[in-house]
Amino acid sequence: MRDPAERPHGYRRSRRWYAAKAIEHNWSRNILVMQIETRLLERSGKAVSNFENHLREPNISFIRLTHMGTVGIPVTDHVSSSNKPRMQDLHRSAHGHYRGQLMSTLNPPNSLTPHHAKYFAWELTRRRAASEEDRLSQSLFDASVDLNPHQIDAALFALQNPLSKGVILADEVGLGKTIEAALVLGQLWAERRRRLLVICPAALRKQWAQELSEKFNLPTQVLDARTWKQLRQDGIYDPLARDVISIMSLHFAARMEEQLGNIPWDLVVIDEAHKLRNAHRKSNETGQSLKRSLAGRRKLLLTATPLQNSLMELYGLSSLIDEDIFGDERSFRAQYNNTDGDLAALRRRLQAFIKRTLRRDVLEYVPYTQRHALTTPFTPSDDEQRLYDLISAYLHRDFSYGFPQRQKHLVALILRKLLASSTEAVVATLQAIKARLQKLLDRQSIDEEWFEHLIEEDDLEEDLLEAAEDSANYDVHDSASKLDFELLSKEITELDLYIELAHSIREDQKSFALLNALEQGFARMSGMGAPRKAVIFTESRRTQEYLARFLEAHGHAGKVVTFSGGNQGEAATGIYQRWLARYHGSDRVTGSPAIDRRTALIDHFRDSAEILIATEAAAEGVNLQFCSLVVNYDLPWNPQRVEQRIGRCHRYGQRFDVVVINFLNQRNAADQRVLELLQDKFHLFDGVFGASDQVLGRIEAGIDFEKRIAEIYDCCRTPQEIDSAFATLRAELDADIQARMLETEKLLLENFDADIHSLLKTHKERAESQLDRITRLFWQLTQYILAEQARFDSNLLTFDLSLPPLPQIATGHYQLIRKGELAKQAQIENTRIYRLTHPLGEYVLDQGRNAPAPTATLHFSYAQWLEGRNPRISVIEQLVDQQGWLQLNLLELDSFQREEHLVFTAMADSGELLDQETCEKLFQLCASAEPTHSAPPDDLHGNARRQIDAALSRALEQNDKFFQQEREKLDAWAEDRILAAEQALQDTKLKLKGLKRQARTAQSMDEARRLQDDIRKVEGEQRRQRQEIFAVEDEIEARRDALIEALEKRLHRASRTQALFTVRWAVS
Repeated sequence: MRDPAERPHGYRRSRRWYAAKAIEHNWSRNILVMQIETRLLERSGKAVSNFENHLREPNISFIRLTHMGTVGIPVTDHVSSSNKPRMQDLHRSAHGHYRGQLMSTLNPPNSLTPHHAKYFAWELTRRRAASEEDRLSQSLFDASVDLNPHQIDAALFALQNPLSKGVILADEVGLGKTIEAALVLGQLWAERRRRLLVICPAALRKQWAQELSEKFNLPTQVLDARTWKQLRQDGIYDPLARDVISIMSLHFAARMEEQLGNIPWDLVVIDEAHKLRNAHRKSNETGQSLKRSLAGRRKLLLTATPLQNSLMELYGLSSLIDEDIFGDERSFRAQYNNTDGDLAALRRRLQAFIKRTLRRDVLEYVPYTQRHALTTPFTPSDDEQRLYDLISAYLHRDFSYGFPQRQKHLVALILRKLLASSTEAVVATLQAIKARLQKLLDRQSIDEEWFEHLIEEDDLEEDLLEAAEDSANYDVHDSASKLDFELLSKEITELDLYIELAHSIREDQKSFALLNALEQGFARMSGMGAPRKAVIFTESRRTQEYLARFLEAHGHAGKVVTFSGGNQGEAATGIYQRWLARYHGSDRVTGSPAIDRRTALIDHFRDSAEILIATEAAAEGVNLQFCSLVVNYDLPWNPQRVEQRIGRCHRYGQRFDVVVINFLNQRNAADQRVLELLQDKFHLFDGVFGASDQVLGRIEAGIDFEKRIAEIYDCCRTPQEIDSAFATLRAELDADIQARMLETEKLLLENFDADIHSLLKTHKERAESQLDRITRLFWQLTQYILAEQARFDSNLLTFDLSLPPLPQIATGHYQLIRKGELAKQAQIENTRIYRLTHPLGEYVLDQGRNAPAPTATLHFSYAQWLEGRNPRISVIEQLVDQQGWLQLNLLELDSFQREEHLVFTAMADSGELLDQETCEKLFQLCASAEPTHSAPPDDLHGNARRQIDAALSRALEQNDKFFQQEREKLDAWAEDRILAAEQALQDTKLKLKGLKRQARTAQSMDEARRLQDDIRKVEGEQRRQRQEIFAVEDEIEARRDALIEALEKRLHRASRTQALFTVRWAVS
């Protein structure tokens, strides 16, 4: 490195000129960099004429800013037409999210060569082999979420074997299984494998759509019967064939068996998969339908409770993934589902397709706060209690015209929930029932979907909507011949009485109790130093509207925001319009009004409001870690719903303890028992983790559990009857949670690796290193490709695009996707997030891959690398003042899946060979290119062929391991099937032995003859089984051999090699 004193006078004068101007005009460093890059000195006519010809090595100073930690950007004191560097490294985040360091050069575009660009683009986009450590690199980079090491570990597990037909991710509650699955979906999307399907409970569909859109920038569509019909009417013949991720409920997926079966899905994610744990049973219609429609497709099952009551549930889930994992139900029972079952052998087989992480394993990375309960008692007024008693009596009737008989229990359930919510919520339902009766009385046709519309209008949970659809095909008693018009008129009169009484109740007593509860809660927030914010959950949109007016009128004016399914109110629309204006031209605006309205309201709650009132349906998928006060204004009877509510705030990223406020009606014994059940049995409201997944998972369906509680309300009249009914329900729950089964689950599924913490730490460090490398490569490539169309700020990793390369790409301000603490900061207005899968990012990558890279001489400058205060690279130091040849080849292998490998071949003129790592490090250096007229030696091509063959051999060797794993699985399957046939023969032998014993002790000749006939029949069956067992063995062996032969053919279908470039290299 030259001494600065040796530099010419012109260089020192230009430095002094820029320094004087910076002081005179109070320039920031960013402005100074821009003025240097745009050659202000030369443009002002004051430059020394031989400036560029005699410019020596630049003196480099550093600006340190943050991106995934703290970024160091070297700023040159001048810019010339020669190739001058700027450096960047990624340092430790002050908050510990990204502790790794990236000490690699981030060069301006004029220090890159086309060969750099081509290599970087292929490295960023190539399809990695399943076993590569950086298989998830593209998905990790594009994710707008802080990822924890266990989530990366789980996603890698899901992708590890290309022959696997699926896996089960069975992490405990709260560890982010949705994020793990989204990582897998995002990686497949980046690899252009986009036939992707998510099947989940109806209540979680919006949450999935929101998570995939906001955190992974993945396009989605939620499909149900109505949207399917609408899309068909809009001219989209097959909604499943669109280039988006489809999301649908379990219920709807079962109905669409034929349509699902026609699509060659790349991956099907099934959330809450324990609901299909009995899929192997013929009586399980949903499970059987999905097994048929998704046979042979790769699946990813998510559940916190893969094992609940019986080991056969593991068999049921495995059969949903792959019928060939275990032989059949008989052999599984014989080997494992008995007191002396070989659980150690079962554990070994499960490890291939089930991964479970416990919360205690990840506490180092996922700190959890506590949750605390506050119970607020209230006493309804006499009018409120009278209304409750009248409607309860109405619901207790054996017959009513108010609702179809097949929907009676569902209507009763809703009315009771609304009674506990607010008087205003009840009024609307009573009016809807009355309107229906009036149409019957007037002999008018009624709306067959009146009940579904009622649920939608009040924004009730979507599980109720599916239940209503299931019960919709009822036999209506609407014809005039079946109606008793006198009874009908009386019922309408009664409803008028209820409605009049409800209208007379202006303000509920519970709403006044809410004011006191909020003050208590805010006092707790103040004591903890938490923000003064509360989210109030209600099951009814009408209750929501009432509470908003009530709170605005009682001391909270201007501090309340509502959040419902449509978010179409006047206040919500105003917030949305202001949000649109603020973020116009940025990627915060997705173009989907539904998603953007939700985002606008949540932003407003976080930044301005104090109280968010949310309905049940709207709250799905909303993350409110910045709020620590949860108010259950009305309490769902479904504990899964309660846990989801609290989980909106009490989740990863919450900094404070969460306070949960519940209301207790002191004039209602059943309400008291429900609260006790949720608090004492499910432990929902206190502790670190809330409800255990073992308890919640044993509730087969939330709506069914709610119906059980509704039956208690319907059937029990006295406090004694209510106490007895709830005691019975608690006892049933106790019976379900078997200590022995929990021990079995622990033995089979828990991770006993003593080094689990160090393994997860390794995953975290590798992920950070991958992200650092991708950031460097992608930013440099973008600068090179868009050099003429954008102005770059390497300090902040942003750029302004003035000339869009394609019509569909917008101009404006772009920000490279951020990680760590900066990702949590509010996005700069009018900024678009730049990532690999952004249309502009895809354009840059395509241009880089196709960049012309003719044979040339590349002069790599190690001296400039050291000037940038980067660490020494020993393998490069040995190459200083040497020259040689280098070739980069792309190896494409079509095996169990397509994979691409970049193979460097390089040699020095001395004959020394350079390995792959040395070549990769060489391209970290900036370089200049000049034409070369010499030809590479023959040895280079020979060495390249040998290295490509070696890379191909390594890839095939790894794939052969997958092949052997699959072969072992098929061998075990064949043994299971043969065991099942032998077991059937053994059962027949035992049956025959028992009959012979009975025959010896027969009490009469008739009984003896009958038993002898039975013996002859069983002996005949035994002979047939003995003969058939050999045929069964031959059939099983033939099927196994056929499967293995098919796999062998796939092992190496084809391979191709493409030379990307050949260069002469020199290091100085």
